[in-house]
Amino acid sequence: MTRALFPLFADLHGREVLVVGGGTVALRKAAALLEAGARVRLGAPALIPALSDWVAEGRIEHRPGRFVEDWLDGVWLAIAATDDAAVNRAVAEAGAARRIWVNVVDDVEASSFHVPARVERGPVQIAISSGGAAPMLARHLRESLETRYDESLGALAELLAAQRERIRARLPELGARRRFFDRLLAGPLQALLRQGRQAEAQQAFDAALGEDAARQGERGSVALVGAGPGDPGLLTLRGLRVLNEADVILHDRLVSAEVLKLARRDAELIDVGKQAACAAIELTHPTDHQSTQQRIHALMLEHARAGKRVVRLKGGDPFVFGRGGEELEVLREHGIDYEVVPGVTAALACAAYAGIPLTHRDHAQSLRLVTAHLKDSAEPLDWRALALERQTLAVYMGVSGLDVLRDKLIEHGRAADTPFALIENGSRPNQRVVAGTLSNLAERAAEHQVRSPALLIIGEVAALSERLHWFGRAPLGDAGAHYAAAA
Repeated sequence: MTRALFPLFADLHGREVLVVGGGTVALRKAAALLEAGARVRLGAPALIPALSDWVAEGRIEHRPGRFVEDWLDGVWLAIAATDDAAVNRAVAEAGAARRIWVNVVDDVEASSFHVPARVERGPVQIAISSGGAAPMLARHLRESLETRYDESLGALAELLAAQRERIRARLPELGARRRFFDRLLAGPLQALLRQGRQAEAQQAFDAALGEDAARQGERGSVALVGAGPGDPGLLTLRGLRVLNEADVILHDRLVSAEVLKLARRDAELIDVGKQAACAAIELTHPTDHQSTQQRIHALMLEHARAGKRVVRLKGGDPFVFGRGGEELEVLREHGIDYEVVPGVTAALACAAYAGIPLTHRDHAQSLRLVTAHLKDSAEPLDWRALALERQTLAVYMGVSGLDVLRDKLIEHGRAADTPFALIENGSRPNQRVVAGTLSNLAERAAEHQVRSPALLIIGEVAALSERLHWFGRAPLGDAGAHYAAAA
């Protein structure tokens, strides 16, 4: 494993940098440093002609001979670019002793900083690094980005730089500036610059700035966004766009860290997750859930009234056991603009990642999504309907209270040998599937210490997980015997 690196861009203008080496690699490094405005000190016994010319022109300073530590006096960083590993290591060790950053070309372990692959468009630079682990991959990504971003990106950056103070004066509030840039960059500005129509681009910019300045003081809005079950690849494109427009994100505890990383870096993240006392079946409704929900309502209103874009980010889908309806009612009551971005609900995603078709021509003609998180008790559940055969039950938050669920279903007619699959951390790298039959549901879950988040699937289709699984580890259990007998 390579070490995690902290990315940064260094201002080397007017600062001395040492390059040890006199060949073509040293030439490339010196050229990049000169372009950044550095004062390059080159140390080597001999130089290739191009470097000799630069010395003669006064562009770089030459220290002849083999490396000595005095060459590091006064430099900000150093690059070792010789074909002698011992010399390169000596530069690295001397730099470490003086707390000077040193890059050793093609030596990850000896380097204290890495030079990334770069895409340059005017003042815009995109840097790519694999931490030294896969430089060819970084190169491939750079080549892909080179074709994606044309020179108009540099012209756009220069225009925005020239207008920076004007933007800040007209839009002093950070959130308003962010929304202005979102609208501006989604408009025709870059296309006009790409076509060389600078005057029209300036007019488009002026119009956009005037329009956004007039919008200041508007109330904010709330977007209810479904984050899916955990795999960030299941977040919708609209969900990703909304996350990158958010000023404040109120997220549940079941939203994965990988999904949160997709949000804009300067958004305020507020964890409003509710920890269930019973993750599968609650015979009573804990008061802390209600107080937490009231806090969520208050936070949505507070930040939206402050003119911010609020994202209420929920695991799965906001309208499937996510209290999205309750939250929209509050927003509607208080006149707050809102939108809903659906997410891939856990029943669909977890079943798919476990290789379980929720419906099947031979085994299940209907699907029921069930949760026992009820406001009063479990009694309102229609157990007789839930126990019908040839259907699939997808039970959300299916971890504890499984003995009650089993007993109720069997009592109302569901066969004790009906297969089940408990999917823990569905769609995530640590996904586990525990399989068995309804009669041993609670015991199997306890034996394997299944923890939330988990989805429970009950029905003949659950047995297919042992034959059709494709993601993560194979299921733990023998429910497939039932399917084999039925087939």
